[in-house]
Amino acid sequence: MRTFDYARADTPGNAIKAAANGQAMYLAGGTTLLDLVKLDVMQPDQVVDINRLPLKQIETLPDGRLRVGALVSNTDLARHAWVREHYPVLSQALLAGASTQLRNKATTGGNIMQRVRCNYFRDGISPCNKRQPGSGCAAIDGLNRSVHAVLGTSEHCIASHPSDMCVAVAAIGAKVTVQGGTGSRDIDFADFHLLPGDTPWQEHALQPHELITHLTLDAPLPGSRSAYLKLRDRTSYQFALASSAVILVLDGARIAQARIALGGVGTKPWRARQAEQSLVGQTASAQAFEKAAELALQGAHAYAHNAFKIPLGQQAVIRNLRDLTA
Repeated sequence: MRTFDYARADTPGNAIKAAANGQAMYLAGGTTLLDLVKLDVMQPDQVVDINRLPLKQIETLPDGRLRVGALVSNTDLARHAWVREHYPVLSQALLAGASTQLRNKATTGGNIMQRVRCNYFRDGISPCNKRQPGSGCAAIDGLNRSVHAVLGTSEHCIASHPSDMCVAVAAIGAKVTVQGGTGSRDIDFADFHLLPGDTPWQEHALQPHELITHLTLDAPLPGSRSAYLKLRDRTSYQFALASSAVILVLDGARIAQARIALGGVGTKPWRARQAEQSLVGQTASAQAFEKAAELALQGAHAYAHNAFKIPLGQQAVIRNLRDLTA
């Protein structure tokens, strides 16, 4: 059992000051951190409890955007009336994740920071560049079926990003507000999660000890319809093998605007911009959907056990488009 210091903060500034020394980590819902501490994968010198910070509000801004505090629970966000009416893709994605008990504890900020579910990362002994930089990636030649990606991979890491919520947010568009020792700043959600490249241990754009305080969603597209489709081995408590978040604006039978993001197949929440562009101005049809799905998985690289994710990811796009335009 490793020992660590515990501190409780009542303001973001105090939290940042408390975390300034040593290998400190913030504790909110703890649904990822506590698991990984128990597995000895994460080894904090200090845990800073941020549950008393005033970051549990959901606010509608005058320009139509939605500002979500980092400590808003997945359950509260999914059930919020404005989210259910204007961002159904987000509500559906949140409710597709984990169990009721975990959704009651998990937070918006924690979901954004959720770490990969690769067995080799979590077992504490296998070569893993995320856990031990330079040690290698056991998944590339190992069992790489369900929680490994086909998009955005590198020779140093192929673990897929696990979050359902983040796939929906990638389609919606958002800003992540963070606070550090020199003040606050906004990070575009599309730039927040980093591709593994040569540095897979660098998973996000946060600077040391910066704290996520808010997530601000882009204003909903007027007249849009949206949905989240998650394909997995079993319906309950499973991570996506492939998923899609789709937002459409129709002008009669033609598609006026489209946003598509993929989950389960990418090393980060994967925005399929070429697929979106191919749909604009097209009549909703099986041919248009198949073309978009092909573009969404363009450049995918399969490994020994997960080649099926390429056609499965395409089907996640096609079925979602079909159902939204039925």
